[in-house]
Amino acid sequence: MRFMMLMIPKGYESAAPGTMPDAKAVEAMMRYNESLQKAGVLLALDGLHPPSMGARVSFQGGKPKVTDGPFAEAKEVLGGYWMIQVKSREEAIEWASRCPAGDNEVIEIRQVQEMEDFPPDVQKAAEGFVEMQSKNGQR
Repeated sequence: MRFMMLMIPKGYESAAPGTMPDAKAVEAMMRYNESLQKAGVLLALDGLHPPSMGARVSFQGGKPKVTDGPFAEAKEVLGGYWMIQVKSREEAIEWASRCPAGDNEVIEIRQVQEMEDFPPDVQKAAEGFVEMQSKNGQR
């Protein structure tokens, strides 16, 4: 089972462009990342720049509208993620619980939808999706 662990750092929604984490926090996080890697469960990981450097594309009325960050209505934003492959939701929770996160950080755990999770009509509509993933190095 694949799970995405989403890091949600409180206050990051209003962080200035170019905001970077503390070196000591990064050292602790690297030790955690290495433990995920050594256990063979880590598939991917990345940190994200603050929303002030991002953009959102909405589609009200069927037309794309671009809004540059920061986003005034944002209450929680992603700071980064890990993609892990484990045997159960409980194991994903165990890994998230080991993270050296600070008081202002939350990790949301979400299981990745696998093709076999969908009914036959949805699988048929998504024909070619798995091949698309493998050609882009996702699987």
